[in-house]
Amino acid sequence: MEAVNAIEVNHLTKKFNNKIAVDDISFNVKKGEVFGLLGPNGAGKTTTLRMMTTLMKANNGSVKIFGHDSVKEGRLARSMFGLTGQYASVDEDISARENLMIFSRLNGLSRLDSKKRTQELLSEFSLINSADKPLKDFSGGMRRRLDLAVSLITRPALIFLDEPTTGLDPRTRTQMWDTIRKLVEQGSTILLTTQYLDEADQLADRIAVIDHGKLIKIGTPEELKKQIGGTKLEFTVERNSQIDDAMKLLTNNVGEPIHHAGEQLSTTLKSVDQLAPLLVTLKQSKISISNLTVKEPSLDDVFMKLTVGKN
Repeated sequence: MEAVNAIEVNHLTKKFNNKIAVDDISFNVKKGEVFGLLGPNGAGKTTTLRMMTTLMKANNGSVKIFGHDSVKEGRLARSMFGLTGQYASVDEDISARENLMIFSRLNGLSRLDSKKRTQELLSEFSLINSADKPLKDFSGGMRRRLDLAVSLITRPALIFLDEPTTGLDPRTRTQMWDTIRKLVEQGSTILLTTQYLDEADQLADRIAVIDHGKLIKIGTPEELKKQIGGTKLEFTVERNSQIDDAMKLLTNNVGEPIHHAGEQLSTTLKSVDQLAPLLVTLKQSKISISNLTVKEPSLDDVFMKLTVGKN
């Protein structure tokens, strides 16, 4: 029997007046993976997520959560996921403990079970020491952790994270990444929207790049990097008199355009396997080089290439 996907999105479309915000998007999310929706501000990421989580009605298309239609079986579909937004959806004047107790009760847990689950989540999200402080005294990172804790009260199999680290300092972002990785280890499936390329690279098994409401590319971070072209090679030629020879040698051995800025030469290798023979040839030709750097393409390169000129 074929495994059911955690999410199936088919031809999802959303218009606001005459403007198409999400334009005929389709993709599947497998059980147990972190799936990233990556795109600039206003690309349609959050609108897509809001339709997937039944907070917004689509003009066209369908979403299935673990095989259940999110419109026809809305209540059942909603019971299978947790949703965390950019801002803690909790009361400012009461404590983290009280907030978690309230949401636990709203989710149908008994008073005793609510107390137990609250304590577990405070511990899991390193909020024990601040458990009885009012939320207005919380930092952005603490609020974000509490918001995530609230979405996990019922231990959902699927978690939607809408830009979970926006505005956080680097240390708190890293803590959130560790928390997300732990959830995946425990068997959760995660759909993550982000505008941070390093976040998608660090966390996502697969990424869908969205721009102007359209799905441009989908694949693993490695696949996307490979699609835009190979490894960047840079080095300095130590003697001015050897620059022309070095350029000819690169042209003959690499076959890609050579960029020349003073003594520094750079080019793109189709494969990293080209590097060793190239270094041997330079040595045999007695061309002295220094400051050698070999750099794989980054998600920044992918993103720029896929979205540049479209704005």
